[in-house]
Amino acid sequence: MGPSEIRGFVLSILDKINSSEDVKKLNADELLPLCDELRSFIIKNVSRTGGHLSSNLGTVELTVALHRVYDTAYDRIVFDVGHQSYAHKIITGRRDSFATLRQHGGISGFPKPYEKEDDAFIAGHASNSVSVALGMARARTLAGEDYDVAALIGDGALTGGLAYEGLANAASSGEPMVIILNDNNMSINENVGGMARLLQDMRVKPGYISFKRWYREVFCKLPGLYRFNHRIKEWLKRKLLPGNAFGEMGLYYLGPVDGHDVNKLETVLRWAKDMREPVLLHVVTTKGKGCPYAEQRPDMYHGVGKFDPETGQLEQSGDSFSSKFGEYLCEYAAQNKMIAAITAAMAGGTGLDAFAKCFPERFFDTGIAEGHAVAMAAGMAKQGAVPVFAVYSSFLQRGYDMLIHDVALQKLHVVLAVDRAGLVGSDGETHHGLFDVNYLSSVPGMTVLCPASFSELHDMLGFAIKEVKGPVALRYPRGGEGEYTGSSLAPEQLIRPGNDLTLVCYGTMVNQALAAAEILAKQGIGAEIIKLGWIRPNSFTMTLNSLGKTGRLLVAEEACAPGSVGEQLAAAAAENAITLKEIKLLNLGDGIVPQGSVQELLHDYGLDGEGIARSALEICSDNGKTQ
Repeated sequence: MGPSEIRGFVLSILDKINSSEDVKKLNADELLPLCDELRSFIIKNVSRTGGHLSSNLGTVELTVALHRVYDTAYDRIVFDVGHQSYAHKIITGRRDSFATLRQHGGISGFPKPYEKEDDAFIAGHASNSVSVALGMARARTLAGEDYDVAALIGDGALTGGLAYEGLANAASSGEPMVIILNDNNMSINENVGGMARLLQDMRVKPGYISFKRWYREVFCKLPGLYRFNHRIKEWLKRKLLPGNAFGEMGLYYLGPVDGHDVNKLETVLRWAKDMREPVLLHVVTTKGKGCPYAEQRPDMYHGVGKFDPETGQLEQSGDSFSSKFGEYLCEYAAQNKMIAAITAAMAGGTGLDAFAKCFPERFFDTGIAEGHAVAMAAGMAKQGAVPVFAVYSSFLQRGYDMLIHDVALQKLHVVLAVDRAGLVGSDGETHHGLFDVNYLSSVPGMTVLCPASFSELHDMLGFAIKEVKGPVALRYPRGGEGEYTGSSLAPEQLIRPGNDLTLVCYGTMVNQALAAAEILAKQGIGAEIIKLGWIRPNSFTMTLNSLGKTGRLLVAEEACAPGSVGEQLAAAAAENAITLKEIKLLNLGDGIVPQGSVQELLHDYGLDGEGIARSALEICSDNGKTQ
């Protein structure tokens, strides 16, 4: 296969790269052209598929240097979050399939060991890479093997407490491993907190690494002078780099290093690896490097849809539940000065940008620290504030203990705006919000509301803020509303009468249920649609009465099967001695669902209008079997 042409020039180097070994074969003067080709390749492909742009552009040189030093088919490089792994994927044999990035049946935008052994560990959530890498290093030592282990973690992930648990344990472990801190002064939004200030101070000490290298090279040859000179070194370290928390932990600190000087990165990475102890290498990068519009607005180009690769013009989208939530919260906050908004580094994604501008003194960004955000919200609620924590369903999982221990035990009025509930599409299994029905339903005293339209979101948010006394969650999907635009605060609502089966749904699944009912009506089958506005608490009185009439239950929901509403309804029917002719629960199984558009995934799992209608026909047929 000959060289590929991209953006007006030929990929003369990248076409030869399919593994770490191929990168190692390059001459030093080929490395910068390779980085340029990688950037152009990423921009071209992400403009067509959407994805994480600025984070990947910022780590190109670092990725090339890593592949010069390590062999990812054997050594273990653990990515934190993983949305900066595109160059790694391209280098390790997935260049020709990159056009399928984040597409249905294509390659993932995150590391996935089932794609390639070069992906050491699955990634998607922040702050765990050091812990995972330390586990791999300890397994290596137990097995007597000799592969190398490195963890790549961003400064944004250092706002998560798990990162410090891993760092502290790694520092005392003695395990040979390298922790690479990719410091770009950004997570998705600008970093916040004490660590961000500490790293800012550390970035202005570029001479320190030169001193450390000279010190090690000279005095390792003269061990008799080590103790005397160690005192001098410690004094100089305090002068050159005060406040180095990593060194105080016991990690051998190197840095900061220019993250876009690929030759220097290679040199320092080799040195760090050869030290055979826990080393933290501090690398300073620029998010969006090499792409003017991404450098200027790294937050806007963090996660993007399709865009014009020349101008950066993004495809426009309409109103979403996230944007409308932000609008409605501002409305209610104008009426009550005790309402406060909390985000875990996701102000833009959760629609809180407007709130931050209108009420800056009541807007709190905890960084990537969902557990802390829940506990802080509990403290605010205990003292009379009305905290509203807007968070993606998948990330709220990290605050489960705090929901029980800090919120539920005292029946505190914490409002959770659970965004991205249900299928989210192209980010895949680490980002779908399919477990919140289960875990929120298990929290004592929790009220769980499921708005199905923008107007219902508005009314339910007001109800949650003004009327509910204890913890309350509103779960709503990514994207916009559908055919259903009504609003009801009732736990159950009859959407469409029928006599042949009871079709139960909640949230925007009502739109698929309505589509199914139209298909069934043409077959002479009347589906009675009941939309649940509340999934907890709910006595299911209307639904049970309907089941007494139809004798057939079909539940459609974007959630995992364990703890699903369908299971709750089946149990309620049994407890009330309602004999069902047929029952079928349509859901997302164990909740491990691959990437793809929401519509594609609904179709795959039989949760679109056609799939629901097909299941309804099965349970309404004379030969239907109880599921």
